[in-house]
Amino acid sequence: MQTCYRHPDRETGVSCSNCGKPICPDCMTPTTVGMRCPECAGERTKVRTVRTLTDEPRVTYALIAINVVVFLAELASGAGAVSGALGGDVVRRGALFGPKVADGEYWRILTGGFLHATFFHLLFNMYALYVLGSLLEPAIGKLRFAIVYMASLFAGSFGVLLVSPDAVTVGASGAVFGLMGASLVIMRSRGIGVLESGIGIWLLLNLALTFTVSGISIGGHVGGLVGGALAGLALLEAPRLRIQAPLATLLAALVGVVSIAGAIAVA
Repeated sequence: MQTCYRHPDRETGVSCSNCGKPICPDCMTPTTVGMRCPECAGERTKVRTVRTLTDEPRVTYALIAINVVVFLAELASGAGAVSGALGGDVVRRGALFGPKVADGEYWRILTGGFLHATFFHLLFNMYALYVLGSLLEPAIGKLRFAIVYMASLFAGSFGVLLVSPDAVTVGASGAVFGLMGASLVIMRSRGIGVLESGIGIWLLLNLALTFTVSGISIGGHVGGLVGGALAGLALLEAPRLRIQAPLATLLAALVGVVSIAGAIAVA
């Protein structure tokens, strides 16, 4: 395991997206092109090298592609693109719905997070996923990013079944809220206040919509946010507690496992 170039006693799995130097949470500066070290944080342009090309958010792109393909499958099965009404065989078989989960259809805890009610629902979530993934995935690595995303998705499903188990629920919003939570954990570790960042304002606006607009899943959004923040804490606070990176990754994955167990239990 590499160590921070400014703090040799701290192990880290994060590297500067520009120069490639290993950096710990105290040395990370979030930018639109990933985490940078203090020296590179002030640079306006990113140097494109063979190493930085590997920092492309490919897991983010793959998740977006999966969501788009699933939405096309929804349309092919009879769902409407803009009507806002849930329909089609794909949605009926995959949407998160407490009574069906209670009957043993546990896959809905996963598949509900890849289905969307309308094209605009999909568009908003995929835009948010692109922005957050472009920031977070290069900062923590592809595997860890995938773990945070899935842990957030499962935590969102847990929240839905805990708060509104009889509602038919679809959407990647829980996972997206989880990415917001994990991103804010990174900023906190760098000493950036929640309200000082664009993501902090974005989160507050979305939370306001969550609690004031009807038809939005409060349990899904809050559950995903909490799950993502916990997974992010497990990954990024580990070096401070002298926890080895593989164990920290397992702790982040455990958030998802506990969420699955909780979703099944409350269903």
